[in-house]
Amino acid sequence: MPRPAAPATLPQGESLTLGGVTYRYGRSRTATTPAGLGPLDLRVEAGEFLCVVGPSGSGKSTLLSLLAGFLRPQVGEIRLGDRPVTGPDPRLTLVQQEAALFPWRTVAGNVAFGLERLGLPRAERGARVAETLRLVGLEGYGPRRVHELSGGQRQRVSLARALALQPRLLLLDEPFSALDDRTRTVLADELLGIWWARKITVVFVTHNLEEALALGQRVVALRGGEVALDAPARELNVARLRETLEG
Repeated sequence: MPRPAAPATLPQGESLTLGGVTYRYGRSRTATTPAGLGPLDLRVEAGEFLCVVGPSGSGKSTLLSLLAGFLRPQVGEIRLGDRPVTGPDPRLTLVQQEAALFPWRTVAGNVAFGLERLGLPRAERGARVAETLRLVGLEGYGPRRVHELSGGQRQRVSLARALALQPRLLLLDEPFSALDDRTRTVLADELLGIWWARKITVVFVTHNLEEALALGQRVVALRGGEVALDAPARELNVARLRETLEG
């Protein structure tokens, strides 16, 4: 998979900064449950594609929950651009492993859901839905129902729903892990094309080391809730990542 160069024009995304971010779970957590994250200092530049890897319990899920505003740091601060993230934020969206679409809505209705909640006029919603479906390769699929779609198509709808909100930061939680290898490769290529077109800041979490190296401009490896490695993807290989994660 060819690696794109850094965006040549001014990024539409915003920078992401974590300063001393710490989140620890209470005593009720079991020994097999992640203890938490941090302290963590991290910066993602505007328009950058960052991949985060790590074994189970390394803090990946906690990091995503903090970035998405579902959790609040117990210590430290998260800033998107020049403003703090203090809860779910319209400037960012999250695409999860499972598409989690509404089966009673059409494809267009699913993509329009967030726009309806924002109160956008019907004509503007329709135009944005059509534009986003074209972007993810689903032009003409608007009237279809969820049960008519393949797994890859459902993930495209999930991505379109996130992109329709025109976020400054796109968070992706292993979005291709449930797909077959061929579909996964196709969608990964399409995601790079979308990133290139929109210049969104992307944080992509994955267990797959090859995927992280193929997609990311930069890779951060988490171990025990802390950054074990932070380097440009071009300087890394699977063996080095695996050695870092295994400690």
